[in-house]
Amino acid sequence: MCQYSSVDGVPSDWHLVHLGARAAGGFGLLLTEAAAVSPEGRISPQDAGIWDDDQAEAWSRVVDFAHGQGSVIGAQLAHAGRKASTYRPWAEQRGTVPVGEGGWETYAPSAEAFEGFDAPIALDQDGIDRVISDFATAADRAVRAGFDTVEIHAAHGYLLHQFLSPESNHRTDAYGGSPEARAKLLREVVLAVRTAIPDAMPLLVRISATDWTEGGWDLDASVTLARRLREDGVDLVDVSSGGNVVADIPVGPGYQVPLAAGVRQAGLPVGAVGLITEPAQAEQVLATGQADAVLLARAALREPGWPQRAARELGVPVEEQPWPPQYRRAAR
Repeated sequence: MCQYSSVDGVPSDWHLVHLGARAAGGFGLLLTEAAAVSPEGRISPQDAGIWDDDQAEAWSRVVDFAHGQGSVIGAQLAHAGRKASTYRPWAEQRGTVPVGEGGWETYAPSAEAFEGFDAPIALDQDGIDRVISDFATAADRAVRAGFDTVEIHAAHGYLLHQFLSPESNHRTDAYGGSPEARAKLLREVVLAVRTAIPDAMPLLVRISATDWTEGGWDLDASVTLARRLREDGVDLVDVSSGGNVVADIPVGPGYQVPLAAGVRQAGLPVGAVGLITEPAQAEQVLATGQADAVLLARAALREPGWPQRAARELGVPVEEQPWPPQYRRAAR
């Protein structure tokens, strides 16, 4: 979950405490917020990044603490595309931050704005090549910072999702038209990142399985994409939805779990996310084979020790519950 609390993309003490609390709370895997692979890839001017060595060095403090608590941790690599250069959520203003006020020009597959934002510039081939290189270089920095895995963010209407969806990609070149062509950039990014990281390091990709619109990106396209990503060396697809266009989304408990179950047909492990809030609910998702992992977001913001409560409620023996020694008195 983005924290919008960085200066020049450098994660701060806030990030150390924020992610460190979840490591101490027993989460087995932590994923950073969207870490921009370039300055123009940030969602807001206050976003974290991993496009330079100062940022990687600051992330290494967080990584070291997470490892000290027995957690593994991954860097989520992201480029916001046409949804970049926006005000952070608690600002009084909404929409695009003007260039003269700390904002920047944004880029997308086509020069079509997200609702309420300024129009982006359509990427040319040089720009596309730079995006691929930026992801690969950021992945290399993540490795050097000590991260255990990386996740490519291709969901929620950010750049790679913008290329996937016919709602936002109206190109007529090799990167537009058919679903295969619209997936070309993501697959090139995946291959570049796979090359930049060790063979044994797991590679995750987050997708929006559907735009929730007629004629938009959908579950069938996501299943086909997942098959291709498996061929490209991806180890798990983290299945979310929406975010690319304004849509009527049927939000409710576990509302995206069926999407994860659908994508799992591709023969690739999947993670389920979206209003999974209770331990028994999460356990059922796994026990019934709808997903191979469960990811928490807002529930983890509310409760850093969620895994400790889950262990208690699900009957894990006290000595096996994920308590750091400083907190173990609370296990009984």
